[in-house]
This record gives sequence, C-alpha cells and structure tokens, in this order.
Amino acid sequence: MAEKISDLPRDVTQKLAELDLELSEGDITQKGYDKKKARILAAYRATRVASPGVVPSNMTRAPREEPGPIVFRVPEPETDSSERNKKAARRLTRDESRFHSEVRTEAVLQALKHHQQGKLPVPMPSKRMSALHTPPLEQTPGQAAHPTVSTLKEATGSSDDDSSVFDEENTSSLELHQPRQSKPSVPSQVPPASQRRELRSPGSFIRLQPPPESNQKGLAPPDITHHIASELNRHNHAGSVRIPQSNPDPVGTLYCKGKVSTKIQQLLNTLKRPKRKPLPDYFKEENSELEVSMNDPDAPKPEGNVMKPTDGGAAVIPSGLPRNLISAIQRYGTSSFPKASAVTMLDIHGKITTNLSYGKLHSKVMKIAYCLLNKLGTKTDPLLRPGDKIALVYPNSDPVSYMCAFYGCIAAGLVPVSVEVPTSKRDAGTAGMGFLLRSLKVSVALTSEMCHRTLPREPSGEVGNIKGWSKLMWFCPESFSHKPPKEWKPPATEIPDHNPAYVEYTTAKDGSVMGVTISNLAMISHCRTLTQACCYTEGEVMVCVLDFRREMGLWHGILSSVFNGMHVIFVPYSLMKTDPASWLKLATRNNAAVGIVKSRDMHWGMLAKKDHKDIDLKSLRLLLVADGANPWSLTTCDSFVTVFQSKGLESEAVCPCASSAEALTVSLRRPGRKGGNQTGRGVLSMQGLSYGVVRVEDENSLMSLTLQDCGQVLPGANMVVVKIEGDPQLCKTDEVGELCLSANYTGSYYWGLKGFSNHAFRVQPLDSQGSQVGPQYYVRTGLIGFLGPGGLVFICGSRQGLMAVSNRRHNTDDIIATVLAVEPNRFIYRGRIAVFSIPVLCDERICIVAEQRPDSSEEESFQWMSKVLQAVDTIHQVGIYCLALVPPNYLPRSALGGIHIHETMKKLQEGNLHPANVLMCPHTCVLNLPQPREDTPSDVGPSAMFVGSIVQGARLAHAQGHELTSYNEEDQAKKHQFLSEVLRWRANSMPEHEIFTVVTAKGAPVTLTCSQLHRRAERVATLILEKGKRNVGDHVALVYPPSIDLVAAFYGCLYVGCVPIIIRPPHPHNLPTTLPTLKMIVEASNSTCILTNSSIIKSLRSKEANSIVESKSWPVLLDTTDISKKKSLAIYMPPSSEMLCYLDFSVSTTGMLAGIKMTHASVLALCRSIKLQCEFYPSRNVVLCLDPYSGLAAVLWTLVGVYSGHNSILVAPSELERDPTAWLTAVSQYKVRDTFCSYGVMEMCTRGLGTTTATLKQRGVNLSSVRTCIVVAEERPRIQLMSSFTKVFSTLGLSPRAVSTTFGCRVNTAMCLQGPSCPDPSEVYVDTKSLRYDRVSILEKGSPNSLCLKESGKLLPGVKVVIANPDTKGQCADSSLGEIWVSCPHDANGYFAIYGDECPTLDHFDSHLATGDTLTSYARTGYLGFIMRTEKTQADGERHDAIFIVGALDEAIVLRGVRYHPIDIENSVMRSHRKISECAVFTWTNLLVVVVELDGHENEALDVIPLVTNAILEESHLIVGVVVIVDPGVIPINSRGEKQRMHLRDGFIGDHLDPIYVAYNM
Repeated sequence: MAEKISDLPRDVTQKLAELDLELSEGDITQKGYDKKKARILAAYRATRVASPGVVPSNMTRAPREEPGPIVFRVPEPETDSSERNKKAARRLTRDESRFHSEVRTEAVLQALKHHQQGKLPVPMPSKRMSALHTPPLEQTPGQAAHPTVSTLKEATGSSDDDSSVFDEENTSSLELHQPRQSKPSVPSQVPPASQRRELRSPGSFIRLQPPPESNQKGLAPPDITHHIASELNRHNHAGSVRIPQSNPDPVGTLYCKGKVSTKIQQLLNTLKRPKRKPLPDYFKEENSELEVSMNDPDAPKPEGNVMKPTDGGAAVIPSGLPRNLISAIQRYGTSSFPKASAVTMLDIHGKITTNLSYGKLHSKVMKIAYCLLNKLGTKTDPLLRPGDKIALVYPNSDPVSYMCAFYGCIAAGLVPVSVEVPTSKRDAGTAGMGFLLRSLKVSVALTSEMCHRTLPREPSGEVGNIKGWSKLMWFCPESFSHKPPKEWKPPATEIPDHNPAYVEYTTAKDGSVMGVTISNLAMISHCRTLTQACCYTEGEVMVCVLDFRREMGLWHGILSSVFNGMHVIFVPYSLMKTDPASWLKLATRNNAAVGIVKSRDMHWGMLAKKDHKDIDLKSLRLLLVADGANPWSLTTCDSFVTVFQSKGLESEAVCPCASSAEALTVSLRRPGRKGGNQTGRGVLSMQGLSYGVVRVEDENSLMSLTLQDCGQVLPGANMVVVKIEGDPQLCKTDEVGELCLSANYTGSYYWGLKGFSNHAFRVQPLDSQGSQVGPQYYVRTGLIGFLGPGGLVFICGSRQGLMAVSNRRHNTDDIIATVLAVEPNRFIYRGRIAVFSIPVLCDERICIVAEQRPDSSEEESFQWMSKVLQAVDTIHQVGIYCLALVPPNYLPRSALGGIHIHETMKKLQEGNLHPANVLMCPHTCVLNLPQPREDTPSDVGPSAMFVGSIVQGARLAHAQGHELTSYNEEDQAKKHQFLSEVLRWRANSMPEHEIFTVVTAKGAPVTLTCSQLHRRAERVATLILEKGKRNVGDHVALVYPPSIDLVAAFYGCLYVGCVPIIIRPPHPHNLPTTLPTLKMIVEASNSTCILTNSSIIKSLRSKEANSIVESKSWPVLLDTTDISKKKSLAIYMPPSSEMLCYLDFSVSTTGMLAGIKMTHASVLALCRSIKLQCEFYPSRNVVLCLDPYSGLAAVLWTLVGVYSGHNSILVAPSELERDPTAWLTAVSQYKVRDTFCSYGVMEMCTRGLGTTTATLKQRGVNLSSVRTCIVVAEERPRIQLMSSFTKVFSTLGLSPRAVSTTFGCRVNTAMCLQGPSCPDPSEVYVDTKSLRYDRVSILEKGSPNSLCLKESGKLLPGVKVVIANPDTKGQCADSSLGEIWVSCPHDANGYFAIYGDECPTLDHFDSHLATGDTLTSYARTGYLGFIMRTEKTQADGERHDAIFIVGALDEAIVLRGVRYHPIDIENSVMRSHRKISECAVFTWTNLLVVVVELDGHENEALDVIPLVTNAILEESHLIVGVVVIVDPGVIPINSRGEKQRMHLRDGFIGDHLDPIYVAYNM
C-alpha cells in the first residue's frame, strides 16, 4: 500500500524530509534510506490500526537470535533505477569527506538517539583564551623542507593511504607564536568576614575574630610568606591562612559558585552512572590483582568441532608458461612479440608519457644487469656480486624505471630491496628503512635521475646524511650506456631456487621495519599460482591503481603481468587526486580485462558520476579488491556493482582478496563463469567476535557486523586457523583465530631475525590433544578470521590492528568505521584518524587521535568527542581511554602516505603530539582497580598489640639522644637561665668578639661584636619603654627583613620583658596578598606594638596599603632605624624560667595558622642541645642562608649564635637574586665547617649554578672545608634534590657525606640534626604499597615499587621519641609505621593561638601512651614515620637508631580507603613529562585534582594530561579527576619550600588560578 505524501501527518512528513536531507548530504546509504523510510511508513500504518496506548510492534527491538551458523548467500544486485542511481552516484565536492565510511552510519545514528534521552551533560574543558586556536610549536609533518621535496611529493604520492584517499599535502607552515610571558601568581581571595567562623577553644587558646569590616578595604588573601618575583628563587611564593567556611560542605556537594565548581558537579553527576561491570570482590597488594580476570561467565564459548586444514585444490601449471621471469622477458622481448606494450605510464594529466614494449624492456634489463656486475668497481674487485643486496629507491609514479631496475637486479642475481624515498615529510618511517638497509648490509642504491635530484644534499653536492641510513653509493640506471656482449648470459639462470630473489619490507605493530625474504622458488611459484587462480593469458590489459613496489601491486602488476606477457597501465596517485574515475576511463578505452584497485578507488570512481557517460566495463572480467578484508569493502563492492551493472559490469567480476607480506596472497575470490562463483556473507555479532567466537546477529542490531568472504585458498595451498595467543592450537569451526598458510610461494624468513622468523614462518599446528597436525610448516598471515563452508575465507581483523581490552579483542578498522560515521562530513578532516591501544595498569586502553577540520570550534570538537564516546560504547561495548584531536595535516605519515600509527602512539606516550583538544575517560574504561579498602572495626586493642610484639620478640619503637647530664662541657652560658643574661655576659666578658656578620651582594660584609649587639639591644629596649610605653609581658611584633636589626630588636624586647613575635614584612610589589597576612598575625598575637624600620613604615602608610588595610588600624609603629644613644638600663629578669620567651607563628601546608609558646627554659634547652650536637664554639664560623621567621631558622638566626658564641654569617636568601653565588662564596671565603640552608636555596643553586661550576672553580670557590651542610626542613628529606646538589658541586670539593637534613615541627622546633660526630645518614628502601596501608616493608635497592627514604639526622641530646598508633595511642614495634611522639626539655609549651583548623587536637602537647611508658608526657608531632635500628655504631658504642619521616598526617590523602602522601603522587607526576616544573595534588569532593606547572609553550599543555593520568594510574592505582595546567610560579610555596596545597585548592575552587587548561577526566 503506497501513501501519498500530502495525505501523511505532519510529523511523518517531517521525518521523511529529514531522511531525504541525510541522503542528499551523503550521511546515509541508499539501502539505509529505503530501510528507514519503510520503518517510518510501517510505524504510521501500525498507528492507524493499533488500539490506543499500544506501541506498534515494529518499534520494539528485535529479540537476539540464538548462536548459529553463518548464513551464506549469493549477493543479488539491485535492479537499475535511474532515480536511485542519481542519488547514490552523486559526486562529493572537495570540501566533503574523501572516503565516507557508510558501514555503521545507521547504527551510529540509532546509538546516538538512544543516548540523547537521560544522558547527563559532559563538562567541557576550560581553556585559556590565549591558547585557543593556536597552532603547535613544531613544524607539521606535511611541511616541505625545500621546493624539490614538494615537487617530489606530487610524483611520489602514495596510493596506499587507506585513511585519506586524495589527501592533498598541505605544505604551508603553520604560524609560530612566541610563548606568552608568565604572569605572577594570582592567589585565591578570602571570603568576607561575615563568612568566617570564630574559633572558641578552651585552655590556652585565645579566641580569634576577624578584623573589623572597616579595616578591610578589599581584603586580599592573608599571607605570611615572602613573595620574591624571581625566576631563580621560585620557592618563595605566596602562602596563606585558610579560612574555614561557615557551612562546611558535605561530601559530594559544592558550596562555591563558579565555572570550576559547576563543571566538577557535572563530572560528579556523570560519574554516578553505573559501570558496565563491578569491581572484583577481592583485593590483594600484588600487581596480579590488577590484571583482568580471564574467566568471564557471560563470555560466549565456541561450540563447534576442531577444524581441519583446508586446501585450495591441486596446483596445475598451464603448459607453455616460461620457466622463470627472466625467460619470460627473453621470450616476449625477442621472439614472441617484442613490439607489444609491457608497461604504460601516465602523467598527472592522464596523458601517456612512456609506453615500454617488451623488446625495450628486455634490452634495458640486460644492460642494467650487465653494468651492475661489470661496470661498477674494478674487474678484480667488482662493487657487486651475485647474491648481494641492493636498494631500489623509486617513487611510486615511475613504474617504468622501477620495473627495469627490479628485473635488472633479478637478472644479475642481485637481491633488490624496495624502500621508500627518504623525504622530510616521512621521517616517521625513514629511520626504520635505514635500519633495514643496515641489517642487510646494503651499500648501493639505484634511483631515477629525478628522484636523485630531490635527495638531501651536502654543500659539496653529494647526497647528504639521511636519518637512520648508512652511507650509500647512488647510481641512476638511465646513465648506464654499456651494452652487454652477445655471448654474455645473465647469472639468474644459475641461481638456486632456495636463494633469496628479493626482500619486501613490512612494518610490525611496534613500528619496526622488517624485511621478508622471498626465494626464487617462491617468486616463480607465486606467479604460477596467480596465473591459475586469475586465469591470466597473454596480451590481456591490466589497469593497476596500487603501489607497484610492494604487495598486490608488485605481485600482479610487476611479476605476474610479465610472466604472462600482459600489458599493464599504471594509474599514478597524482592523477587519481584530480580525476577519480581515470582508471575506469582507461579500462574502457583499452578494453582492460583486469583491474587491481582498493575499495576507496571504487568508492570515489563510483561517486564521479559526471564521468560515467562513456564508461563501458563489459571487457572487465576480473576486478581485484586488494583490501577486501576491511569492514567498509562490502558496502563499496555492492554499491559499485549496483552503479556499473548497467555499464556492462558483471557481479562475478568483483573479486575481494586478502594478502600479507609474510604469506603473500592468502585468499582470492576466483573469477569464472556467471553464477559460478561461490560467495558468502554473514551478519555477525561484534560482541561475539570480540570474545573470539562466531555468532549470528540480527541485521538491525546496533552490534552487528556484516562480512563478505575474501574468496578461497589458492591452488596448492593449505590453510588452518590457530589460536591467537599461546601455542598454535587449531581453533574450532565457530572460533576466530589467526589464519596460517602452507604453500610453496610464501616468504621464507625475516632477514636477520631468527627468533621472530621461527615464530612466524615455522608454525606447526597442534590438535586438541597437543599433537602436531602434520609435518609441514605453516606461515602466520597476521590476519584474524575463520573459515566458512566451501573453504571460503572470512577476515574480521589483523594482528596489527588487534586491541585486547579486558579479555576482549577489538579491531581498529571496526572502531574507525564507527568513529567516521559520527558526523564524518562536518568534523574529521578527510577521514584521517588513528586508533590504537596503549598499556596502562595491566590492560590495554583504546586511544583515538583524529585530525579536525580547521574551522572546528571548541564546542563542536567537544560535542563530537562526546558523540564518539557514546557511539563506541553502545556499538562495541568498550570504553575509550583517550580521545585527542590535532590540527589538519599534522599526524605523522607512514612510508605509503597513510597515518603512521606507531609514531602517533609514540608521540602521545612521550608527550610530543601537541593536540588541540584532548579528553581522557579513565573512569569509564578502567575497571580493574583494586577494591576500596574498608575500615572494619577490630577487637584487637593496643594492649593486645603490645603483648603480641613482645611475644614475637619485636623491639618496641623508641629512640633517644644522649642525656644532657652526660656532657661535661665547660661553658658559662649554661649557668644562666635567660638569653638576655647570656648576651650581657658575653658583652662584658668578650666585648670585641664578632658574633654576627652580614654578607650582601653589594658592599663589604658588616660585622657586629657582642658589645655592639648589646648596646643596640639596649637602645631598642629604651625605645620600647619611653616611646612605646610598653609594659612587661606585652607582645611586640618584629617586622624586619633578614638583618641584624631583627636580632637587636629581639633582644631589646627580652631586655624589657616584652614577648617578641617575628613576622615576615609585606612585599612592596605584592601588598594585596601579603599585607592582610601581616595584619592577621599582629591581631592574632595580641601585639600592642610593631618594631620595624622606616622603609616598611612608609610602605604601611602608603596610599596603596591604606586601600587594603587602613593605617589607623595598626598598633603603635616604632622605627628603630636611627636610635639616639641612651643610658644603659637595668635588664628585666623574669621571676621564673617558665615565663614566656617568644611566640612562633607559622602557617602549615594545610593552611592552618598557629602560634606556639616558647618559655625561657625551653629556649635555653634547645640552644644547648644544638650547641652540643653541632659542636659550636666561639671560634667557629657558621653560614646561615635562611628566612628567619619561624621554626629552627629563627632559632639559628637569633638565638643559637648568642648562646654558643660562634660567628653567625648571615646571607639572606633574597640576596641570591642579585648574586646566586653569594652563599657558596661566603662558605668558601670563611672556610666554614657548618652551614645551614633551605630546600629553596639548594634548588636555586642547583638550577642556577649547575652549568657554572667551572667558572666558580676558577674564581677560587672551594667547598672542601664543609663537614656539615644541613637543610632546615619540616618534611620528608628530598633525596633527589640533595643528590643533585651534591653531584653538581662535587667538583668544588663538596663531600657527599656533608649534605644532610634536619627535622622539626610545630610542637618541637628541632628533633633531629646531623652533627659532625654522628654516623652517616642511613638510607632504606621501602615498599610504596605497604606505606599506603600504614605498614613498612623493607626492600632491596632496585626492587619494584621501592621508595628510598633517608634518615632525617640524629636525635638531639635530651630528645626521646616513640612511635605510636595515632588512633589507639598504643606503642608500635620497630620498623612499624606510626605517629612520631616526642618528649624533651625544649618542647613547645602549647598553642597561643590557632586559626584555620576547625577541630584542633587539644592533646598535642600532653599525650600519654596507652601501652608501654604510660607515665611520660609526649608531644604529638602529627607526622608519620618509623624507627629502625641500624648496624651503624654511635660514638658511645651503641647501635644507631635511625628515624625516617614518611609524611604529615594532616596532609595525607585518603582515597578508596587508602592513605596516600601527596609527595609520592607528585613525584610520579614530575617524572611523567620533561616540561613539568612543579606540581601539587589535593582532593575535592572525592576527586583527585592535579595542578601542574608547565615550563613550556601553552600548546604543549595538553600533552601533559594523558601522561599525568597514566603515571598516577600505574604507580598509585588512582584515577585523576581533574588536571589543571598553570604557569610556572602559580603553586604557592612558603619560606621553607613547602607547598601550600590547601591554599592552592581554595584558588582552584574560586577560579583564581588563571589556568592554561583544565581537563575533567570522565
């Protein structure tokens, strides 16, 4: 029943109109159009008769059929219809797809429609505007180096580019942009005061309230660190105090508004979708548990019988054939028909340039053979002898010269090796070709004169060095003028059959080039077999569009044609670019009987409708389709027959075939009488094929794949199908495996690769019992498929294109066909796409790299990527791991002009691809992660663990330094109770002793004696009393740059009984960030007065500072720059040593601001311990290059020197900006034995002076006197940085034993410090996986997953340390990971103020063990570590107990129930890409966020994303949620070189980082 369009409802007519539009635009085939139109009309008819509310039956999905055999049928071409042919034969314009894949267009459209409803939006990545539409740095692979190369490309354009048929080379170079200058760090903004939360803490805490609103005009984030805008000193970045939110956000919710927060919420919502299969129900720590389980209960199993070898029938050698190829040339060139045409060559306009007859071919071949053996070299020492290898370097546009050179080598008994022309455009495969030539020991190359002129040249005019090639002697056979004597006979007639005839190169999956050796017997046997299978006869005309230098083009166009005396017309690639139907015209004009093409040639010839008028293909009896195994060949063959059946083409003439470089022709559909061919096709389940079994699928299913046969096995050959992996066992009849061929025409071996050759060329199949099937050897073809009834060969993939993902095998061609069906005409540039898999976390992950059109917008790109993910997921049931888009004409090309897959994969893995857009989807495709760890309540308490350790004989983890009472030093300083007394005593007893020396980059050093320091302190004290009107116990803020003024002000406060607080001054160029921090600490410490100099007071009262913090809100400002001399005053003596000495304010890496109290007794004990450990005496010189604002750095700068009396040589880190050598020069000049620095200073010297050590040595810098170079730190030792520093400056005499580190924390400023008499620091290698589970497993050096930890120095005298379980407070055993607890006289005496921590731990300073020594009061450091007794001996003869720091508890990241330390993840990220200068990680709503500083061009930013994701997956078993690429210097770092990760987190959430790119991994 036919309906009129006018009678149909509006919705139906609209659907039909959309369908017509799809057909007109080429988005759907004619067959698909008819099918969809029938469905629409059937649905309309059903609604007319169906009852209301009943869904028509044809709208439901057809049930899946049970597994069964393949249905084979003879294809019935559609009848000719003028209207249908007009639409199907429409010629595409040059702006449309050049090879439009129509295989899965309908399936993809249905899949996308299925995803449109109920799908959550995918967050688009955020890209900085300066990075949009910016071409990459590097020159495109298609950019010509010089005009001759560009000219050669037109002549050498390959016809074997499957992915881009008529790809025009874009030789114009892309515009290069200079790198954008880095912007200064943009810190996050602090929420308004109304959003801050008051901290009310009992005991010694004070309540901190935000400053009044009136005093905060445009309040910037508080900062207590110094920001130095220098490229060298990158460690002094802004840090901040984190402000707790008034409404803490629950897990999985977002409280902050902004584009980052919105996209994270989209990402979280997207990840809520269930994955395809659950994680395993078990978890072990070994890597084996990450491997995908081999047992899938839902996987289909093969049910057929074990197959038997299939033969192609007997090989019958027709009578009258030549004995060999040289005999054929002699026959046809001399006696038979010497004037008959052998080869015809066309130019780019389709005109005949050369028509070579057999007579001329014979004379040229004999002349070339004679000259190669007799005219090169000398008579006694010829350059070439029979059996030598010789390179043939010819473009694929010169078949005449190639054929003459090839047969000339064969006649001379030489072994020709055809390779591609080395040009700058094909660097991807050039080195591999050179490796093959070197392994073959090739020293002579033949080429044409035109090609020789285009080779790279040296200034002398000779051929220059070619990448990867050895030096060759180049000859052009056109210049050979010597004719052979009449009595001369070519040596080819005497060459044994088993000797090599020629070597054909092939490319392995890993990109390596191998040479397949073809013997003389195999070459002539192959010609005979093809003659029988294809029914070749003398005088037939053959049209060849393929590359004549290898595979099908060589076997048919060069060898078999000459063997049978045929006339071959070669169609150059350049002609096909301008006239796609040129081969059809030539076949009509010359009455060609044979055509050798690929499906893309048929496709574009079919679409060139305006050229079909005079086409007549009645004479064409054999049309060989070389790529008949590709998934898109079926549609192309059917459409081609439909279009040209009216032009005389018989359906039996189309003969798909399959081939491989190792087995040559694998199968071929033999031509014959009409209806005599047995053909077959089957609609198979792609899911079944992915499991390696053959199952029938519904034709309308989204997961169906229609295959056509590739013919039968050739005569005289046997074929079996063996399992792809493991031993070569025979497959079952319904099982997919690798095709193996046994024939006398296959390749012999890979040249020089015996192991690979035995695996590929000497296969003996095994039956189900493990016995050999027969004595003959088989050759692996590299093709994946199965055998159907009647010996028909079906191929569904290749080993090179096989991707084994989660125990399922997917073919790259299938994925490409699906991807190209997603808006192919609108997005993918000329169908250029690469699909491959990379190993990540014990499984293969699918990656797709495609070239996008130049006019594609960012939104279009991301929409297309989203559709690709949906289509591949629905049709193939597999996730895409990485999807990258690159500019057009950018992907590296192979030797034949196609995309070089391995080079593309290599660029992606090495971070050199420079994509324009990238999308990572690890959440959807990584399914083999360990099961999350769950905290199960345990009945085992600390007492049970304690008893268990004793029963097992384990030593309890405890260590302590020497007792202070054991030292009998004669020092008057220990008799005093206060530092103020010590300074006055030294000023009286040794007034002229130099106690401080300040070294600056400009000017001479400034020294200060004890008496001078005492007098300056007295003047400051007088200023505080008289002008400041301060009382005893008042808190005074000291705001000074690193100088002696800071020391004098500190002791001036002690002289009058005030409590000093050292605070970093605001940076004059960064007041909006640093000034609020100063204000906050001044108010948090209850400071009633500020001591500073005139320049800082001027800065605080400036207009810019007043706009941030009103000048009236500051307490009393006292200038100590010029103080008049006053009479000496009486020094205040506190009534008790337990009185408060000073307050130490610092910001932790988590953003918590805390001030600790230090009493006079603690200060004296600390100074004495450091003096005894370091052996400081008044005669010593100590160089300090530290920022003296908190911790041990402040103690060394202001306290220890006065107590011990040594000369402290002060070098401010800021001085290294002006003179990077200032610190090392001072160490050398004063010949010091001890020096202290920070990690920032050490890294600055390592990077800035690493290349100038020779200059420093000439200037006399000598570090041989240094016995201890100590890094002041509060973290795990940075072994790599310390090793680099030692290695760089070892040439200046620095001993590796001298470099060590300290460890201190908030509760104890100095716990460990390496003294000169201490044993060398120990190193131990631990298992990183065990650390994640709070265990310590000792490994050997070099073991997998090993992490090197270094001891943090020896415990100071009087320090006692235990390792306790942070939860149960039970004492741990030796070598067990736990929290470090410390007890010593110089512990801090509690918090004065704490800000930024909502739940402060009140027992930090007074904790007791639940087991063991329960009476001692310990301070909890908050750091995880362990104690291990070493074999080293201390000075007292006892064995040394080493303390190893692992990381801070409050910094640890807990994901999936496992504890990770950020430094370990960051080290993995730093190793992943060379352009990563720094990185930091943190978590946000259960997502791992990685912030990476890119030290390179913005176009390299996207290279980092896949590598970062891969590295963290491999080493930490974590999936990265967000990757943020920023400029160098954005990650905030405090004065100790520690990263402020939580401050960075706040900046990320508040959109204040100005990122280059933000990637949201799906």
